[in-house]
Amino acid sequence: MTTHPVTAPATDLDQLCINTLRFLAVDAIQKANSGHPGMPMGAAAMAYQLWTRFLKHNPADPAWFDRDRFVLSAGHGSMLLYSLLHLTGYDLPLEEIKRFRQWGSRTPGHPERGLTPGVEVSTGPLGQGFGNAVGMAMAEAHLAARFNRPGYRLIDHYSYLIAGDGDLMEGVVSEAASLAGHLRLGKLICLYDDNRITLAASTSLSFSEDRAARFASFGWQVLTVADGNDLAALADALEEARAESGRPSLIMVRTRIGFGSPGKQDSFEAHGSPLGADEVLRSKERLGWPAEPQFLIPAAALEHFRQALERGGAAQREWEALRARYAADYPELAAELALALSGELPAGWLEALPEFPADEKGMATRAASGKVLNALAARLPQLFGGSADLNPSTVTALAGKGDFQSEQWQPEDRQGAVGGEWGAGGANVHFGVREHGMAAILNGMAAHGGTIPFGATFLTFSDYLRPALRLAALSGLKVVHVFTHDSIALGEDGPTHQPVEHLASLRAIPRLIVLRPCDANESAFAWRVALSANDRPVALVLSRQALPTLDRERYGAAEGVLRGGYVLADFEGEGPRLILIATGSEVALALRARLGLQEEGLAVRVVSLPSWELFEEQPAEYREAVLPREVPLRLAIEAGSPQGWHRYVGDAGAVLGVEGYGASAPGDRVLEEYGFTLENVRRLALRLTGG
Repeated sequence: MTTHPVTAPATDLDQLCINTLRFLAVDAIQKANSGHPGMPMGAAAMAYQLWTRFLKHNPADPAWFDRDRFVLSAGHGSMLLYSLLHLTGYDLPLEEIKRFRQWGSRTPGHPERGLTPGVEVSTGPLGQGFGNAVGMAMAEAHLAARFNRPGYRLIDHYSYLIAGDGDLMEGVVSEAASLAGHLRLGKLICLYDDNRITLAASTSLSFSEDRAARFASFGWQVLTVADGNDLAALADALEEARAESGRPSLIMVRTRIGFGSPGKQDSFEAHGSPLGADEVLRSKERLGWPAEPQFLIPAAALEHFRQALERGGAAQREWEALRARYAADYPELAAELALALSGELPAGWLEALPEFPADEKGMATRAASGKVLNALAARLPQLFGGSADLNPSTVTALAGKGDFQSEQWQPEDRQGAVGGEWGAGGANVHFGVREHGMAAILNGMAAHGGTIPFGATFLTFSDYLRPALRLAALSGLKVVHVFTHDSIALGEDGPTHQPVEHLASLRAIPRLIVLRPCDANESAFAWRVALSANDRPVALVLSRQALPTLDRERYGAAEGVLRGGYVLADFEGEGPRLILIATGSEVALALRARLGLQEEGLAVRVVSLPSWELFEEQPAEYREAVLPREVPLRLAIEAGSPQGWHRYVGDAGAVLGVEGYGASAPGDRVLEEYGFTLENVRRLALRLTGG
């Protein structure tokens, strides 16, 4: 561990700029006078040094691809970021700074991607931004390995983040940091705002571990800066971090929360609430800042900050010229890169989707998904992902597409490696048993751009990654989650591994598309949905057990998946008296039950409803045609919690679901004990119809 001691004071101009940054944020926080603002006074100098000397970005074009990525993982300090964005010339007017935390402003309490220019990811729950930055660094390394050529470092940028004590306490950070160290992500640099204060207390009450030793054990380079106001020491540390290509770097910067505040420096009160009008005045006096006017931005300071526009524009123009020369020398690679950066899919990719013949024995939808994924991988080199140590179970390995690893790591035992390239160009990521870290990393990959990230685990473990999945939906990120072992039918592993409430839980997340296909062909169309959804995440929910591949000459076309629900098998005669609605593995049960009920003279329609979200987006006329109001007798069948199903069955209908937890026994026996049998479906159907 290298320590950078106090070596030199800031220049007068530097000090002017730092205080401008401090008090622009302080004035905005005081005007809002609410919430959990995370006073940025102590971190201002390190943010200033990074943004004005090291960060490669162009405020005139926040989306320039080869920009350095910056993540404020300690998102409660959002006014620090907003102040930097305004001062360096992003499209964030001073009026928006004055409207901090107000309705309709572009300066919300925590940074939100897509709302504020220059904000890379939505950070709020602590630790998420750290995981996002790891994902960004992984995406950069992967794309650099795929596209850079001698003399053409076209993909060449760093991922920086600022994290605080709260971030480092969160478990997701340990998961992500451990993987980052294993992968030797040398272009990942974390500035740790080591102020030793949390919202409610000093860290001495809860956080006494040796953080430097922990990160060193993960394989990180650990540097320290003794005084967070020492620009020279900060510069030395950042230079050393940038020079280290074989390890990510943690720079532990000792800061003082509420720096300059006579009454609240080093106090947790500066973390959880505004300073107060009197304390703001005293702080300004102590640091030699005019009491009035509020939101003072001296011309010299603004001129210095706005040099970022000139530097960024020049850097971008240089990059564009390099890209033009690259296109001349490597036209095919350049075209592939352009497509990847556009986020569009190549022409003809739909032709890669396999079509599965009817087969009563069939296959598990997880197996069908694996076949679809590998067929698509031949056409979509953007696919980049893996599982949380479950490739054999989730069937998500991309055969022959290589293993994403550091070339510095050459273990003799490579059990479980997919094969092909061993290095940053490999498309298969081994996330290890790190579900939460995996999901946060996937969000970072998606926010970075250039890849289509996917991750996989068992459905019951969606609980472990839910915070990151929710943020993907909130942020509109294109991430595909593959969840297998989707019901109590998985069997002997028992109730700890058998999902019950998880489908309802996922469906409760706004803007998340949940798809539970009933057979191999529905699985293919589910992947079509997932890859076409550019502005939201998708969860594919797949079976462990084999399901019949339906004969589409007899039943509705699997293309109905694109509309979320469709008539799979219809009545014979004047009209149905009963509609059976099912998803996933229970669709086959509904079809078998229909045959028996029709033999008893009951007209029955079967509706496959793999995605509530897509179905609700359809025109009312379509939804009415599938589930006509004139047929109120409906039975929903799904091996999960009944919660939510009454929107489709109404007061006159019923739901066959799972009200408790599962049990340890063979899957068929568990289903039988929970009533997922032909006889029980018949009994419930006849009860509804009075038969």
